[in-house]
Amino acid sequence: MCHDVWLPAETSALRAQARAAVEKHVAPVAREIGAAEESPESFPWEAFRGLADEGLFAVPFARPEGAGLQYPMLGTCTVTEEIAYHSSSLSGVYDGQCILVPQALSFAQAQVRAAVLPDLISGQGAYAFATTEPDASSDLSNETLRTELTDTADGYVLNGRKRWITNACVARWAAVLCKHGDRASMVLVDLQNTPGVRVGAPDLKMGHRGQLTSDIVFENAHVPAENVLGEPGRGLAVALSCLVRGRIGIAAAGVGVAQAAMDLAVERLRTRHVFGKPLGAMQHWQFVLAERATEIECARSLYQKAAYLLDTGDATAEPEAAMAKSYATRLAVDLVREAIQIHGALGFARSVSESGESVRLEELYRDAKILEIFEGANELQKWIVARRLIGREITG
Repeated sequence: MCHDVWLPAETSALRAQARAAVEKHVAPVAREIGAAEESPESFPWEAFRGLADEGLFAVPFARPEGAGLQYPMLGTCTVTEEIAYHSSSLSGVYDGQCILVPQALSFAQAQVRAAVLPDLISGQGAYAFATTEPDASSDLSNETLRTELTDTADGYVLNGRKRWITNACVARWAAVLCKHGDRASMVLVDLQNTPGVRVGAPDLKMGHRGQLTSDIVFENAHVPAENVLGEPGRGLAVALSCLVRGRIGIAAAGVGVAQAAMDLAVERLRTRHVFGKPLGAMQHWQFVLAERATEIECARSLYQKAAYLLDTGDATAEPEAAMAKSYATRLAVDLVREAIQIHGALGFARSVSESGESVRLEELYRDAKILEIFEGANELQKWIVARRLIGREITG
C-alpha cells in the first residue's frame, strides 16, 4: 500500500533502484545472514559490496564523490527501509556506513575526506561510529564518558574503551567520541594501523547477527591532529548531529520490518483456513491489520518528514527524529508479534523438520527488539519530545 505520491521524483526513482538492488544482493542471502553465528568471517561482505556496486553507498554524498541528490537524507532513509524489509541487521550496517559516518565526515578536513571517501563509497572498507561505552550510551555527557583524548606535541593520545560498536571488527576507520579536558571531541581513528588499538571479538546477540558489534580498546593510541572532526571540544555537537540522522534511519528500518511482517500476515490470512473459511474472514484480524496498516503509513510519513526537514535546512529536526524513531520501532515490534500470532506455531518455528516450511518471523522478532534500544532508547526519544513540548526548564 506504499504510495510515495508526494516524494521528489529522485527519491521515487531511488526506491525502485534500491528495491532491485536489495532483491538481487540481499534477499537471496538474508536468511543466512540472520541465522549466522557472529564472527569476523560472518560479515556479509558480498551483500555489502553488492549494494555499494549498485551505487547505494554514494547516496548520502554530494558530487563529485557521491550521487549529488537534492534530498540525500530522504534518499538514504528510503534505501534503509528497502534493505530492512529483507534484512534488518544489514540495514543497521547501512545506517552506520551511510548515515552516521558520513555525517561525522562532513566535519573532517578536506584532505581526510579525500583519503577515506573512495574506500567508503566503493564498499571496499567498512566504517564504524563509536560513541557508546560500558557506562555511557544514551547519556553521552562529559561526566559519563571515560574514553579520553590527551594533547601531545604532535597530536593526541587516546585511552579508553568503546562498546557495542557496529562494524568494529571489520572496519578500517572509526569516528570516536571522547572526553577532552572539560569538553568532548570526536576523532577519526585508523583501527587497523594504529598501535595501541585493540578490537574485541564480535558480541553474541539475540538478533541483528549480520550487524557485528565489538568493543574497541585504546591504550595510548596516537591520533594525528588533522583527524579531529570539527573543532576540538565540539565533539558532542558532532555526535548528536550524527545520532539525530541515525535515528531517522532506524525509524526507516522499523518501517521496513513492519512492512515485511504485514505482508507475511496478510498472505497467511488469505491462505490459512480455520472452521471452514479463511483466517482473514475473522473480523478481529481485519481490524488489527487495518489499524496496523494505518500506523505503517503514519510511521513512514514521520521518518520521511524528519529526513525532508534536514534536507531542506532544519538545523536538527530533533523532535521529529525522536517521534519517528520511537513510533516506528515500537510498531515494528508489535506488528511482528501479531504476525507470529497469526501464523501460530509456524511463526514461532525456525523451520518445520518434516515439511521444510519456514517463515522469517522468528528472525524478525529477534531483530526488531534492538530497534527500540540503539541510537537512543525509545524512552529517551519520548523525553526529547516532552522537553520540546513542556520546556527544558521543566523537564531538565
